[in-house]
Amino acid sequence: MEIILLLAVILQSAGISLGMGGSTLAISNFFVAIADGTIDPAERKMMGVVYVVLKVALGLIFVTTTYLIGSALTTVELGSVATFLFAQLLIAFVLLLNSILMTKRIVPSSLGPAIQAGSWYTLGILTTLVGMLDMKITMGLFLLWYATAIVVAILVVNGIMRYLRK
Repeated sequence: MEIILLLAVILQSAGISLGMGGSTLAISNFFVAIADGTIDPAERKMMGVVYVVLKVALGLIFVTTTYLIGSALTTVELGSVATFLFAQLLIAFVLLLNSILMTKRIVPSSLGPAIQAGSWYTLGILTTLVGMLDMKITMGLFLLWYATAIVVAILVVNGIMRYLRK
């Protein structure tokens, strides 16, 4: 059973790494595409490949985090480990919902890409901090960090978009 738990943690880390890297490429491609005011077919094709990688990463995170939550609930009390796993799952749901809403063009480009980038980076940074520093996290602290990261991402992405459109 420990080997399955270890495999789940490794696959979750791989999913988060793929997501952060893919998100960086997606937002970079987005900036390049909007700089000239037109997303041409080659740009759209490259962005499509990156989106597939992001979907794979998100799938890995959903499967592994759900497994890890189940494992944590049966082996430890509901403490910071389970809280952080629920926080990771919450970010995964935000990523999924935001990507669906962006695809349907319900979320504007001034918010959607920033929410994606802020979510992926929050997931990666907090996962690293919790793992490396053996940091305990409460849901309140997580939500404060996440909200701050989203606001910063919105400001940065919109600032870059404004600069590129000039």
